[in-house]
Amino acid sequence: MKVKRERYLSRLIARKHDGLVKIVTGIRRCGKSFLLFNLFREHLISEGVDPGHIIGVDLESKENAHLRNPNKLFDFIVSLLPDDGKWTYVFIDEVQMCRKVLQPGVKLRDVAPEDRQDAYITFYDILNSLRKKPNVDVYVTGSNSKLLSKDVATNFRDRGVEIRLHPFSFAEYLQATEYADKSEALSAYMIWGGMPVAVMEADDVARAEYLKSLFSKVYIKDIIERNHLRTDAICESVLDVVSSSVGSLTNPNKLANTINSRGVLKTAEPTVKTYLDYFVDSFLFAKAARYEVRGRKYLLYPCKYYAEDVGLRNARLNFREVEPTYLMENIIYNELVLRGYNVDVGVVDVNRRDDGGKMVSCRYEIDFIVNAGFNKVYIQSAYDMSRPGKAKQETRSLKLTADFFQKIVVEYGYGQLRPDEDGILHVGVIPFLLDFSILDGIIKVAKSSQRRMVEA
Repeated sequence: MKVKRERYLSRLIARKHDGLVKIVTGIRRCGKSFLLFNLFREHLISEGVDPGHIIGVDLESKENAHLRNPNKLFDFIVSLLPDDGKWTYVFIDEVQMCRKVLQPGVKLRDVAPEDRQDAYITFYDILNSLRKKPNVDVYVTGSNSKLLSKDVATNFRDRGVEIRLHPFSFAEYLQATEYADKSEALSAYMIWGGMPVAVMEADDVARAEYLKSLFSKVYIKDIIERNHLRTDAICESVLDVVSSSVGSLTNPNKLANTINSRGVLKTAEPTVKTYLDYFVDSFLFAKAARYEVRGRKYLLYPCKYYAEDVGLRNARLNFREVEPTYLMENIIYNELVLRGYNVDVGVVDVNRRDDGGKMVSCRYEIDFIVNAGFNKVYIQSAYDMSRPGKAKQETRSLKLTADFFQKIVVEYGYGQLRPDEDGILHVGVIPFLLDFSILDGIIKVAKSSQRRMVEA
């Protein structure tokens, strides 16, 4: 079944003819090419665009290897542009594969080190040149945040916009599968995740093999080649330990100690940090910053890393550590991010007396802080609320914030939105993931209340 990916498609449609380069970023194999070359192309044709006015170049294809030279890419596209005054749409897939080349006549030895970046022609130059041509609308995909996402604000400045694509959300997973029972579907989603090809595989064996092969044949290979590494042993070890730690507070030193304790490889904190940065740049993992609520400050470490796709994370660990508590937390984090929210993990520091009457400092965790302008929403992920004292444990940190921002506990199951006696909202994870109006509505009410307070 085709998943239309309406959220992302609508963003592309809204950006038509705006004079900017549209940059669709995301992890390899999450559906960027399909979104652009299939879904968006179909939309354009349905709107009456002549297929001859849609130019597509796949730089990942071996047949187009010569077009990874930016000068040749530019000349090739320009040669295909119609001269009839109608809009032409240019699609370039995996644009980061377009390498930089020296400008004609320039000898690098004659250029001062601080000016050498200007001695090259890069894909940024090509995209900006295409963008300036009359009636040319430019769209590209890319799989590396260091080359793309972070440079939208520098190389493109106000000339480009990023559209971040993620693997299937749970709502999209339901569209792609035939589950009648949403609880059963969520259990499967926790294991297999939302990578489109994996979801469409016929059986679990093929699904597992596909997910595992993505690491060895795509992700690790990309990281090694892109960063000019000589070995993948440390890379794979860091992948294993960070995959095991999703949803847990960690830091590079702790991960390095875990690797060293196995007695096979030796590494150090700076090396682990470098690899973690590589994983984030490749969209394999996201780093969630830690925010101290009462002190109103960010803490450098420890922090949390979340997998871009839980199926990939499970496959990396050979499906040994399928722990629903952490996987549900990871899924909620991904859902918040794909909805466009800025998300931190939270901590509340308080002083209290211990059993001996001594004043001690205690630290309580909040899974997520959703930042929405001047407003925040605190969210706890609670897979199992049936154990004695669990409700008190999950709400303690929320109450200790001692502020007026809305608090939510997301529990496993179908439970509908309801407040408890302390005004903390409780809701099942299934409606939370499927009904966008729950969180959006809470934030809308909070913004309205804030506006009334300001006006008063």
